[in-house]
Order: sequence, then structure tokens, then C-alpha cells
Amino acid sequence: MPFEPVVPSLGWGVLHLFCRVDRERADREPGAAKRVLDAIASLEADDHQVLLFAVLGHKADLGVMALGPDLARLQAFQVELLSAPFVVEWSYLSLTEASEYVSTEEDERARLRDEEGILEPAEIDARIVAWNERMAHYREQRLHPRLPLKRAICFYPMSKRRTGDDNWYSLPFEERKRLMGGHARVGRGYAGRVLQLITGSTGIDDWEWGVTLLADDPVALKEIVYEMRFDEVSARYAAFGPFVTGLLGEPADVLARIGIVRQ
Repeated sequence: MPFEPVVPSLGWGVLHLFCRVDRERADREPGAAKRVLDAIASLEADDHQVLLFAVLGHKADLGVMALGPDLARLQAFQVELLSAPFVVEWSYLSLTEASEYVSTEEDERARLRDEEGILEPAEIDARIVAWNERMAHYREQRLHPRLPLKRAICFYPMSKRRTGDDNWYSLPFEERKRLMGGHARVGRGYAGRVLQLITGSTGIDDWEWGVTLLADDPVALKEIVYEMRFDEVSARYAAFGPFVTGLLGEPADVLARIGIVRQ
């Protein structure tokens, strides 16, 4: 019996699961891969998305990232997934969100005047129309992302520090916005190499944000995090949780990588 949907008023739910394969059960259950693939197909038919990845290292065997509009449907998918021979080692729940620090139309008008020297009102108005279109696309991508199938993925949670002189939340909003503007410029330098999805988890999991990075070149994952750590937002105010990295692929291929082969 389907359960009543639980739909956030803004954004989508994002569920990360990191699972260990129960090898004894897997040997006894040759139909496990089909059950997982059927669960994924069913969730995606309900307008949700699933990314599977084989985890590198000891933290898990399988990583699952599922996202979409209905938290109840994500929970049902979790139950279906765990009917296969998996044990969840760690999980993370967050919601897609639009940044509170994005530039306003007033900010953009000032930038056009001060940085580009545009003074003609008609030209500024025309540039603002195009800017609003870009910002609408950006907001849609943040709230309702459609993630491409890259080759590598990295996930980590993070929070802002709240101690002594490094208390992010004691800073005035305009100062936080200024600092985040510089931080965002570093990230934009990796456009085309790294897709970044920042999701909010304050009040619903142990950290304040989840960060998912997708790239074809694993080196790009290392470089973007390294460069951002020199930015003041990270160097002074950020605290990071564990990092999990894996190899993305089509679901059947990922299951084969971890030893769950479709019979």
C-alpha cells in the first residue's frame, strides 16, 4: 500500500546510503541484483533519480544517491534496497536548496556600472533581462537538479564553525555574502570539470550541508577541494566530515563491480 507523500515546500530530498555487501547472503540470494535494479527502475518511474557507485576504500562497498520530490518515496526505496544483501554503514539526508547569498538584481546593476562601466539605462536593462534568465536557470538547477552520469563522485558533509573569533554566525549578513562571493568564484573556475551540488541538512542530519562533487577526472575532485581550502570561508570557518569517493556507472555495471551479478 503506498504511503502518503511527504513533499518539502521547497526543493527535493537527497538521500545518500553507503552500504556493505553481506557476502554470505549474496551467495545465497542470486536474485539480489534484479531486486536492486527493479527498485531503481520503480523509483525512477516515479520521477526520482538514482546514482550508484562502487566505493573506493574501506568505508563501504556501494554508494547510493537518490533524490526527488517525495521523502516517503525515498524511504520506501531505502526499504526495498535493503531487502538485498546490504548493510548500511552510513547514511546522509539533506534537501536541495537555493543559496541565501546569491546576487540580487540590485547587486548586478551595481556591478554592471562599477565593474563594466555601463551607464546607459537601456543597455543595463537589456543585460538584466539576460541575467534574470541565467539566475532562474541556476535556481532551477539547485532546487531540481538532473545529474549527469560522470565517472567519479565524492561526497562529504560540512558545517560552519561557531567558536570564538571564528563564529560564522556572528558575522553580519553582508560580510558573509561577500566572503561567499569569493568562495563561489573559486568553484566557478571548475565549470565543465566538476559538477557541484550543495544540499542543506541543518536540523535533519549531523552536519549543516552535504557536498556532492561529480567529475570524469578524479584529479579535478582533489584540485577543487584543495584550492577552496585556501579561501577564507574554508580556511577559517569550515569544518569537514568524512569524505567518500567512488566510481559511477550504470546500475548493473556498478553491482557487478562489487560482486552482485545479475542472474
